[in-house]
Amino acid sequence: MTDPRILPLEGVENFRDYGGYAVRGGRVASGQLFRAAHQARATPADLAVMADLKLAIVVDLRRPRERDNDPSLRHEGFAAQVIQCDLGDQTEAPHVAFLRETDLTPESARAFFLDYYDKAPFEPRHQELFGRYFAALAKDEGPVLIHCTAGKDRTGLLAALTHHVLGVHDDDVRADYLLTNLAARVDARLPMITQALEASLGKRPSETAVRAFLGVEASYLDAAFASIQARSGSIEAYLDAIGADAATREAIRARLIV
Repeated sequence: MTDPRILPLEGVENFRDYGGYAVRGGRVASGQLFRAAHQARATPADLAVMADLKLAIVVDLRRPRERDNDPSLRHEGFAAQVIQCDLGDQTEAPHVAFLRETDLTPESARAFFLDYYDKAPFEPRHQELFGRYFAALAKDEGPVLIHCTAGKDRTGLLAALTHHVLGVHDDDVRADYLLTNLAARVDARLPMITQALEASLGKRPSETAVRAFLGVEASYLDAAFASIQARSGSIEAYLDAIGADAATREAIRARLIV
């Protein structure tokens, strides 16, 4: 099973176009909005594909330590603006601590992600990056790539907020978010990831726990938007607070709706 949005790269997981959805007045442009996991294991063929995309902006949502551990590979002539953030400390990503310290049951994985998504919109690092992304999206021409480590949580939240700005229907927002479960090749990678976790952690997680950790559930995204509504009053008020005000949002729509 495939999906035309997914770019089947060799060493980069979850690489896909998150444009193309129907909205009032037209549809979101295709070939302008891309999302992915990290590119530290991109093959020469992958780099050639990314070169052909002519990316103008790359938003790296990872922490400094994540970037240091898996530095992005770039094609010859790479000239995109890179947006990243050193705000905060050099601590490990929360999911790494979770993997090391918990019993890795499906229930603990889901509880972790529900808590993570409740807090993620208000993480200062995320707010800075999201605000800079929306500002660049409003004023700069050319395709953009947003990514984190797995391309599913931080990236998924930012893609969903972008869809909200553009007026994408909630059903399509959710479908795009859930496409990670196909694009990240969860089934194919499950044995390898389970073995790697056992080797690094000294304990073997269950298949259902690893599947819960590698994939996404609609309830996670719902938790993020519920948190935004509860703490900011509305998604628009949240966007205003991070610098993506009404004028910025209108500029984004004018640029990307065709």
